[in-house]
Amino acid sequence: MVRRSSLLVFGLAALSVSACAPGLSGIDNGTYRLVRARPIAVGNNRLEVTPPREWNRVSSRLFFDISEVEDWTQNGPLLDGMTFVTGLKGGSFVVRQDKREYRQIPKYRSNMTAPEIASMLESIYRVKGGAVDFKTTNLSPRAFLGYPGFQLDFEHLDGDEVWRKGRAVGANIDGRLYLIMLDAARAHYYAASLPDFEAIVASARRR
Repeated sequence: MVRRSSLLVFGLAALSVSACAPGLSGIDNGTYRLVRARPIAVGNNRLEVTPPREWNRVSSRLFFDISEVEDWTQNGPLLDGMTFVTGLKGGSFVVRQDKREYRQIPKYRSNMTAPEIASMLESIYRVKGGAVDFKTTNLSPRAFLGYPGFQLDFEHLDGDEVWRKGRAVGANIDGRLYLIMLDAARAHYYAASLPDFEAIVASARRR
């Protein structure tokens, strides 16, 4: 997720621009691992998706993600990213945090409603990602993985004075959170990545 909070979404503020050069497609090294355009298990392997083209998996060492969260990027996390939350159980955090931190983000609860999940994601962007403004532009029902779910559309302004745009599609299934989220610079990169996101959401299958 995440990124600035990759939920890809989630932890971006700690990255340097030099680590996120554009045009990463095809890279396979310690920071990014190439994701081929074929079925692949993500996160803790509870979810399988099929990207329509190659992406790059971001090393968990950059975002300090937990096993249920995986982040991808096409051009570097400062420009675009996709986050997968694969069966996060109730009582867990979407991103790691220090208990000594003054500002805390809420844990996911197994009975959370769509508005509560949207509020949780907003808090991650504000607390972990450093968003100075966050706007929910749409929250509506949408089926996901064959279950009733939701679609959240949002925009946020970060400390680097760049507006970013995102979409999350998710569902609470058997008390666990399954979610795929796109987050990208509003100028060009969001629109360029949205078709891939929609194809990946449509391809998602639980394992």
